[in-house]
Amino acid sequence: MSENDITIIEGSGNVFIDLGFPPAEAEVMKLRAEVMIRMQQFLKAQGWTQAETARQLGITQPRVSRLLKHKVEDFSLDMLLTLAARAGLHPELRLIA
Repeated sequence: MSENDITIIEGSGNVFIDLGFPPAEAEVMKLRAEVMIRMQQFLKAQGWTQAETARQLGITQPRVSRLLKHKVEDFSLDMLLTLAARAGLHPELRLIA
């Protein structure tokens, strides 16, 4: 394969749309991924162990592990927002037309 054989296609700004998910589902998946990333950053900054995180969030340690590994398919947006609030974050939702 040479450089001439490579085609570059600009992304849509939502990887889930680019992967072929329907637009509405892709938006929710993008939001879930964003909340997971922010949660991981926040939890890392707290310096909590997974066991401490589990106690703070009211979930099991294996569930914390799945959260930290970005297992998007394991968490609804509602649950992620609940966990963010339990962690001490203040989730906010904006709808843009």
